[in-house]
Amino acid sequence: MKEIISQFISEVNARNKNEPEFMQAVTEVAENVIPYIVQNDIYYGQNILLRIAEPERVISFRVAWIDDKEEIQVNRGYRVEMNSAIGPYKGGLRFHPSVNLSVLKFLAFEQTFKNSLTTLPMGGGKGGSDFDPKGKSDTEIMRFCQSFMTELFRHIGPNRDIPAGDIGVGSREIGYMFGQYKRLKNEFTGVLTGKGVSWGGSLIRPEATGYGVVYFTQEMLVNKDNSLKDKKVVISGSGNVAQYAAEKCLHLGAKICTMSDSSGYIYDPEGINLEKLAFIMDLKNVKRGRIIEYTNKYPNSEFFKGKKPWDVPCQIALPCATQNELGKYDAQNLIKNGCICIGEGANMPCSPEAIEIFLKNKILFAPGKASNAGGVAVSGLEMAQNSLRYSWSRDEVDKRLQTIMKDIHQSCISFGNEKGFINYVKGANIAGFVKVADAMLAQGVV
Repeated sequence: MKEIISQFISEVNARNKNEPEFMQAVTEVAENVIPYIVQNDIYYGQNILLRIAEPERVISFRVAWIDDKEEIQVNRGYRVEMNSAIGPYKGGLRFHPSVNLSVLKFLAFEQTFKNSLTTLPMGGGKGGSDFDPKGKSDTEIMRFCQSFMTELFRHIGPNRDIPAGDIGVGSREIGYMFGQYKRLKNEFTGVLTGKGVSWGGSLIRPEATGYGVVYFTQEMLVNKDNSLKDKKVVISGSGNVAQYAAEKCLHLGAKICTMSDSSGYIYDPEGINLEKLAFIMDLKNVKRGRIIEYTNKYPNSEFFKGKKPWDVPCQIALPCATQNELGKYDAQNLIKNGCICIGEGANMPCSPEAIEIFLKNKILFAPGKASNAGGVAVSGLEMAQNSLRYSWSRDEVDKRLQTIMKDIHQSCISFGNEKGFINYVKGANIAGFVKVADAMLAQGVV
């Protein structure tokens, strides 16, 4: 089996040299899915996983725009349309200097499995640009978004490819891009999700990824006759996912100890309550400030410059910042300090070495493709509401989100049960694969 897996990884690597993030994602899936393929004749010999690992389409384009000094700037734009076997391409747009083809292919590959797990009819895609919104004026961001959409619009559509937000792309950026798409196409359609509620968006969409992570984490604990109540929770990040993960943890009676950004993390021994969280939301969402400013407002807290919060004792860890932020030694520290459960809020925030340590020690560990699927799930619900020309209530969307996360958890249990221990990595990968593979077999070699 090791030889079969090694041969597959070598073949994919030969086609995707110098793409470490993409190969990391493919390797994790291959190690879990290939043994399942070998044991099931319907998939064996069909090269299904190799076909899933090859994008159906990769679009790359120039984005030229004019800054406030009237100087011409040039960025690169991308859209990776990975797999459309179960529905139109669905996945976010990321604006960040780290964006390259390897990162977007990894995200699109993960998105394919994540969307499959939601049970909604959505394929996998991802896109973005190496543009950095930090330090840019609203006018500069509008000009960039309009230029970006002027090229992208010809490749997307409500029944073809429906982008959403991601790192660096919030409601402001979605608004500018939607406005430009509407102007170019002369139509009002649900071609982007994450829209404002007054113009086609869904309630709970901003909260969905963070809430979903916590709902999934709670399901893992309940399955072990436990809960989030009175648990110490360590969270990385202070953006959208981290904020709403913290909010839902507080609703369920947990104590939030940390939040972070790229400059370091803050530790509050008294706990970050709803009032303090509101300060962080205003700081990050409105004032675009840095997390260190929290210590000025709350002097009993402490800021750790350039560090990550994985040394802080806790029972629950929610990495909600970015990929590979939690490594081997971080995993060892978490276990040593009493951590019993990890839920990935970001995409692939734990390194392969960290995941191996969690599984070896039989720690509850939820991979991002399962635990952070709440965001794309509510994006799918937004698409449904756009098609109906109707808006569901906050409670209705939240109930549907909870049901979807429970269903994903149950799917992981079905395929990941290993003699009393639930291997959620294995369960998520196989459950996500089966739906996509079955659709691809039914549609022939295309």
